[in-house]
Amino acid sequence: TNEAEVKELVSNAGSIDILVANLAEPPMTSPVQNIQNSDWNKLFDSLVHPLMYLVRAVTPQMLERKSGKIIAVTSAAPLKGIANNAAYCAARGAQNGFIKAVGLELARKNIQANAIAQNYVNNDTYYPDDILDNEKFLDHVKRNVPTNKIGAASETAELAAYLANKNCNHMVGQIIPLSGGWAT
Repeated sequence: TNEAEVKELVSNAGSIDILVANLAEPPMTSPVQNIQNSDWNKLFDSLVHPLMYLVRAVTPQMLERKSGKIIAVTSAAPLKGIANNAAYCAARGAQNGFIKAVGLELARKNIQANAIAQNYVNNDTYYPDDILDNEKFLDHVKRNVPTNKIGAASETAELAAYLANKNCNHMVGQIIPLSGGWAT
């Protein structure tokens, strides 16, 4: 989550052809008037700043090679908005805006940067296995997600694999919703 850790990580990794940045932090739900500075800062310190550090650290070697793939796993939350989650939507929206700009900036250098904006996908932070049998939660899903289900983590992995593929060269700066139709 800090610049020094990222520099060490990239240095130890050596040549990086594909960066998948999958950062997570629970939303810290509250009405806007009750957003705590500490919660706001934690979301940006966990989600936004590390994404920039990672992308900035791998970009020089990708520019030198004139190739690379950057895939951020972000959120569909800022695409639709969620009441009482303004801080989370702001941080995730900052990630999405960053990837859009980076994608455009690096496209002419044969580096593709895109984001998978997921929601309602099985993962340890937001939709862990233990919630998938909760009747109240399943009713919520049926009311809000057109597919009536939680997506499999493998769908995110397969979409990332496509974006990382050597033949995926014309998709840049895209924020791709993967949310069962919750956000389109």
